[in-house]
This record gives sequence, structure tokens and C-alpha cells, in this order.
Amino acid sequence: MSGDSIHMDYFSVLGPIDPQIQNREGKLVAALGYLDKINELLTKAQKNTLTQAEFIILKDFDLAELRGYEQAKDLTIALLEKWLVKYKFKNWSTHRTNPDLLNTEVTEDQKIARAKEIAGHLSDNNKWKSHGRPIDIHALKELRLEIDDYSNNPERRTLIRDYYELVADYVQSKGFRIFVHTRKFI
Repeated sequence: MSGDSIHMDYFSVLGPIDPQIQNREGKLVAALGYLDKINELLTKAQKNTLTQAEFIILKDFDLAELRGYEQAKDLTIALLEKWLVKYKFKNWSTHRTNPDLLNTEVTEDQKIARAKEIAGHLSDNNKWKSHGRPIDIHALKELRLEIDDYSNNPERRTLIRDYYELVADYVQSKGFRIFVHTRKFI
């Protein structure tokens, strides 16, 4: 979401927004899963339907850890919103799909509102259910996110897949957990 455009084909996927946070045991966990569960328990407590076992779980949860999950969620959403407006939407100057606004100038506030809408959809853990759930090009287009679809461009698809396989082999051979390829990395 921090690029000028999103290039995908029928095989490409993105993941939902769900920051991975290191827990007390040092394992990476999905922050939104914890937040959802805590909110569920708090709702049950308000309705006086909380079980004794659930009370113990809620009572023993580390509030600082919970706050860290909330901050990670907020940061992830804020970055997505900032990057969409700054990069993806930078050349979006006129409305093309909204019949009420067709051919009118897009304001900065409209770009921000649209970025918030997309971030809201992509961070909806109840919709995607899992951090590992792939979101394909069709689901992203349903969110009205503009995608540069190269499905029908065999030459481009081959070049991108070859690059992907080369990087994947490199990452695997080096045992990297995370790899970000930039212009400065050769």
C-alpha cells in the first residue's frame, strides 16, 4: 500500500492488516486476535454472562501487553492511511467511479476518507478471520481498490514470477525471516 500502484494478477494475494507482536514467550502473535477476544470478554462481563474461567483469563491479562497490541493496530492503520494518500492516491485527481461526483476534483479530505475506509476494511478481523488469509485481486476490487491487473500480459507475468522465485530462493537460502528489497540493495 506504500507504492504508487498495486500490481497483481489472478495468482497474487495480499494479507489483511494484522500486526504481529512478540508476546511474553517471545512468539509472534496476531494482535487483532487478542484485541477481539478481550473485547468479547468485556462485552460478556457487561452482560453478566462471563464464566469463571473467562474471568480468570481476563483478570490475568497484562494490560501493558494489551496496550501494546492496541498501539500496534493503531500504528498499522495510521501508516496504511498515510501511505495510500501520499503514494497510491497521489495521481488521483478526478472522480471516475462515483456517479454523484463523476469528473469532479478529488480533495485531500476525500483521499483521507477513502484511505480510512480501505484501512477499516482491511483491518476487519471479523471479515478476514485470520492474519494468514490471502486476499485476492477480486476481493480487493470489491473494496474499490484500483489494481493494475497484469493477468492478460504473459511477458510481464513471466518477468514478475521469475523475479519472485529468485527472491524467494535467495531468502530461503539465507534463512531470512523478513526481506525487503529496495533500490539500494543489489
